[in-house]
Amino acid sequence: PEAPSDAPLPALASRAEVLRHRDVASLSPAERAEVNRLLAALSLRGPDRRTARRRASHRGPVDPHRTARETLRRGGEPALLRRRTRAAKPRRVILLADVSGSMTPYADAFLRFAHAATRSRATPTEAFTIGTRLTRVTRQLTHPDPDTALRAAAAAIPDFSGGTRLGETIAEFLDRWGRRGLARGAVAVVLSDGWERGDPAHLAAQMRALHRLAHRVIWANPLKSRPGYAPLAAGMAAALPSVDAFTEGHSLAALEELAAVVRERS
Repeated sequence: PEAPSDAPLPALASRAEVLRHRDVASLSPAERAEVNRLLAALSLRGPDRRTARRRASHRGPVDPHRTARETLRRGGEPALLRRRTRAAKPRRVILLADVSGSMTPYADAFLRFAHAATRSRATPTEAFTIGTRLTRVTRQLTHPDPDTALRAAAAAIPDFSGGTRLGETIAEFLDRWGRRGLARGAVAVVLSDGWERGDPAHLAAQMRALHRLAHRVIWANPLKSRPGYAPLAAGMAAALPSVDAFTEGHSLAALEELAAVVRERS
């Protein structure tokens, strides 16, 4: 049951903390609604990368032009050395969320995570779903209301709760988007349990190609949290050699940790 509105603040905080660590597949409708509100507040930022543009700084190489202008402004009197450094901006983040049948209990949370990331202005983010087909859902997820955004995304996804062809869909992403620049230097995040009905060798080859293009590849698997879990599924085993970070994805806390891993520089 939902906590009463006049419940003491410590009790509400404790309830929220418990829900943060609950597997989203086991939540009641009321609990899921509360977790959804917390998911909407998530933010995602890619690690900073240096750009060619320069900006004023207290440290770094001397900026001769600004220093000369300052000297002239002072009538030729010696001026403080003006310095500059390369500007930084966050790397693009690519989200590839598995919406196949085996991921049905987690697909809603993954898409809400993608919605929060896409809506955040902290970093450029692109969202795709993978299953038997690749669907770009970035535009649908930019709507400010999470429920409206998810309904629009669901209407655009033709293979929701269908089969799993991870190798084929990642190959399509690379051919249509990744190699044309979207994945170059980006942080690529795959949210999937790793079940693959296609050829695992094909998935392995596509993951190697993605890894060569991206700055980092992260894989979040909701099954990883289960006691005794080992990545023995053929698809997961094929993908792991090209994964830089392998995280859980079963709960709000796990998705918060995923956001923190995305921001890591290496």
